[in-house]
Amino acid sequence: VGAAGWAVKRAIESSYNGFLFPRYCSKDECKFDYSSNSLNKWLRNYVPKGCVIHSFRHSMSDRLREAQCPADMIDQIGGWSTAGIGQGYGEGYSLNQKWEWLLRISLQPLNLD
Repeated sequence: VGAAGWAVKRAIESSYNGFLFPRYCSKDECKFDYSSNSLNKWLRNYVPKGCVIHSFRHSMSDRLREAQCPADMIDQIGGWSTAGIGQGYGEGYSLNQKWEWLLRISLQPLNLD
């Protein structure tokens, strides 16, 4: 959606091994801490002091909640596990349904092709 969708398309185009960030992820391992640390270091120049990459997950959750998005959809979009046995059944929401909610909270749709 918007600028994030544009950025992911560009990242996929430049991927040489099927992983979006091959420096941090391969078929054998994923170095979550390294990627988070690198992003936080880069962010320091662009965001208020104390703001970290994890802050964006909280902001997304708040924006979806404000748009009256269902809690289980928020959890799926954010990658959080949802309480309750029934939540583990089935395939969950479709990518199209998730996209529709993200489009509702986008600041403005961008077409940067």
